[in-house]
Amino acid sequence: MIDPLAILANSRVTTPLVPILLQEHGVPIWCKLEYLNPSGSTKDRIARYILSKAMRSQRIQPGDQVVEASSGSTSIAFALASAQLGLQFTAVMPENVSPERIKIIRAYGANVELTKAEDGIDASIRLAQQISEEQRAFWPQQFSNPDNAKAHCDETAAEVLCQIPSGKVDMFVSGVGTGGTLVGVTQGLASAGCKVMPVLARPVSNRLISDVECCSFSTRIPGVVDGLSAIFREAHLPNLKQFEISDEEAIDTTRQLIRAGFPVGPSSGLNYLAAVQAYREQSGDPICLTVFPDRMERYFSTDLFA
Repeated sequence: MIDPLAILANSRVTTPLVPILLQEHGVPIWCKLEYLNPSGSTKDRIARYILSKAMRSQRIQPGDQVVEASSGSTSIAFALASAQLGLQFTAVMPENVSPERIKIIRAYGANVELTKAEDGIDASIRLAQQISEEQRAFWPQQFSNPDNAKAHCDETAAEVLCQIPSGKVDMFVSGVGTGGTLVGVTQGLASAGCKVMPVLARPVSNRLISDVECCSFSTRIPGVVDGLSAIFREAHLPNLKQFEISDEEAIDTTRQLIRAGFPVGPSSGLNYLAAVQAYREQSGDPICLTVFPDRMERYFSTDLFA
């Protein structure tokens, strides 16, 4: 008999870490190619980590229901992992997500529930909670689940330390969706002895507010939510820096990356440009790390390909 947990564990990949220097910017940035995860995004890490942990502890078993609120990439990752584990997954998303995302999720056999675009992610979170209560479905709660950051602390940071030639990282740059990547990688690097500066890449159109359940998707960069999650608010990042990037600059940089042979989505352009700015503010030759979170195919109907 095939063990679904073994299938999920063996589907894990170590994504490449490469130095990228776009000619226009002239700054070397170490980029973790997270779009090469099985479902096409870094969210595979949290889906695999959370579901396998829940299955090992017998909180869920094959045939059970799982529900999560997400703007897309997390839902795609949970749909793939649920398919491998024999779970029934429902994605709850704002109706203005790209149609490519919905098609990918349904292709894995998952269900999609849409909430009104004007109500933002808060409506999706409320509906996910309702479905969880009414159908007794497992709800990962990615915005507040500490295992979100722990997956990146245990996996992503550990991979980077094995891959980076210097064995250290001076700056780590990431946009904030749930905050799990920025918090988890920073904490993982710091626990290994790196004196790492966390850098928040922020789209200018985003309004940073105190509660993620008040969020709306005002930014043109999908997956970068308009607010701060509990994971991010509760993290201890005393030396956090922040760089604002316009949506237009981020999308233009994303197109440059694609033309350079990296098939990424807009959040990668955001991260790369913020990393360039962070690098230029530091003296010497700092080791600056960022991630390319997902692939371009889920953005064909967005501004990126207009």
